[in-house]
Amino acid sequence: MPKIGNIQLPEFPLLLAPMEDVSDPPFRALCKEQGADVVYTEFISSEGLIRDAEKSVMKLDIYEKERPVGIQIFGANMDSMLQTVDIVERSNPDIIDINFGCPVKKVVCKGAGAGILKDIPLMVKLTEAMVKRTHLPVTVKTRLGWDHDSIMIQEVAERLQDVGCQAISIHGRTRAQMYKGEADWRPIAAVKNNPRMHIPVFGNGDVNSPEAAVRMRDQYGLDGAMIGRASIGYPWFFREVKHFFRTGAHMRPPSMQERVEAARRHLRMSIDWKGEKLGVFETRRHYTNYFKGIPNFKEHRMKMVTSDDAADVFAAFDEVLEKFAHHEFVAS
Repeated sequence: MPKIGNIQLPEFPLLLAPMEDVSDPPFRALCKEQGADVVYTEFISSEGLIRDAEKSVMKLDIYEKERPVGIQIFGANMDSMLQTVDIVERSNPDIIDINFGCPVKKVVCKGAGAGILKDIPLMVKLTEAMVKRTHLPVTVKTRLGWDHDSIMIQEVAERLQDVGCQAISIHGRTRAQMYKGEADWRPIAAVKNNPRMHIPVFGNGDVNSPEAAVRMRDQYGLDGAMIGRASIGYPWFFREVKHFFRTGAHMRPPSMQERVEAARRHLRMSIDWKGEKLGVFETRRHYTNYFKGIPNFKEHRMKMVTSDDAADVFAAFDEVLEKFAHHEFVAS
C-alpha cells in the first residue's frame, strides 16, 4: 500500500490531477464523492501568492471533506518558492506538490513548470530547499523530459527522492509533445522498477478508460493513476474505474437524473465559492461531458454555455431533465 509521508493510501489510489480552471473546490468535492483518493488544487503561481494576487490566494481554499488534499505551486525563483511554502502551510493542506510539468508557454518561458526540465540541478535544488522548509510531505509532478532527446526521468526521479521528495507523478509525454500523440508509460515503469526507488510512482496521461487504469496497474506496475482530462465534466470516472477493478465489468453510466443533479450542484457550489459571474463562466467547460452522447443536444448545450445568468442555466438543466429523462446512456 503506497504512502505519501504518513498518509496511508489504498492499493492503487486514483488521484485527481491539478488542472487550471478545473480542479477547484466544487469540482474536487464532486470527484471526492465519486471515489478520488487524493485531490490536488489548480496550480498556484508562487509570484502571484507572494504578491497577494486575489486569484492565486483564492486557490488556497481547501475544505475538510476533500482530505487528503495537495496544494500545487509553480515557480522557478528560490526565494519566491520558499516564501510560498510558508503561505501554503497556513492553509494546512496534507501535501505540497511542485509543478515541474506544465507545458504552457507563459509558464515555461519563465523557467517554471516544464521549463525547469532544461535545468535539472535547479529542479533538484528547489525541491531540496522546499523539503527542508516544511513539515508537510513534498511531492512532484513532472514530465518525461524537455524533448525526446533529453529524457532522463530515471535519474531525475532518483535525485528528487534523494533530497526528500515523498512521491512523484509523471506524465508520459515530453514538454515538446504538449498533449499530442500517445503518452508513453514505459519510462514511468522504468522509474518504478529502479531498485533504488522506494517512494510511490504515479502515472499520468491517457488514463481515459477503466481498462487503461488496469494496464497502468498490472502491465506497468505503477503505484497509482493520476486522472486529468477523463474526469472533466465526468466525476463518475473514479467510481467506474474502481468498479472495474473489483468486478472486471463496466458500471452502468450515470442516469440523466444524476447528471443534471451533479451539474446543478457543481454550478451552485461554484457560484457560492466565486460569485455568479465567474461561477457561471468557469463551469461551462464541464457541460459537454456531463451530457455527452445525447442526440440533438446542441440547442440545450448552447443555452448552458452562452448565458451569463445562472437562472437561465438552471432553467436549461430543468428543460434537459424533462425532455431527455428516459435517455439511456451506454458505457463508453
